[in-house]
Amino acid sequence: MVRVPSVVLVNTGNGKGKSSAAFGVMARGWARGWNVAVVQFVKGGKWKTGERKLADHLGIEWHTLGDGFTWESTDLDETAAKGRHAWEVAAAKLASGDYQLLILDELTYAVSYGWVPVEEVVAGVRGRAPSTNVVITGRNAAPELIELADTVTEMQVVKHAYQQGIKAIKGIEY
Repeated sequence: MVRVPSVVLVNTGNGKGKSSAAFGVMARGWARGWNVAVVQFVKGGKWKTGERKLADHLGIEWHTLGDGFTWESTDLDETAAKGRHAWEVAAAKLASGDYQLLILDELTYAVSYGWVPVEEVVAGVRGRAPSTNVVITGRNAAPELIELADTVTEMQVVKHAYQQGIKAIKGIEY
């Protein structure tokens, strides 16, 4: 087995659980005494999620920098600017050496929507501080991100409660 100072994980696909899995890693890292941070690229401040409440309780640094889902946006230029700003925050954290784990939640959307060039993201993740592990989440991960990653998991929908008309449930969905 090869020992490396850090790894990159990508959770992608159309199924549920990409962010949930990342937040499981967040809890595990915190339990190991790691300095952990989360940067969210899409969700806005109005979301009151269970994982955010947990992170606040544990003292995990959390940045919710989006303004919600694009289909809810009233100003797509502002939405894109927020996505670019989130990448600037994430890039600084990647390079800082201050974190053993950085979760870039929904980063794939910032790339697929054209807010941040994939080459810039690849360069930032490759050039990260050696001890910074990274988890990237979101649908439609660019091939360059998949190539860069050490571990890629694709979530697939087999069946979802929403398809049966069941609304999101606190504690399960958020």
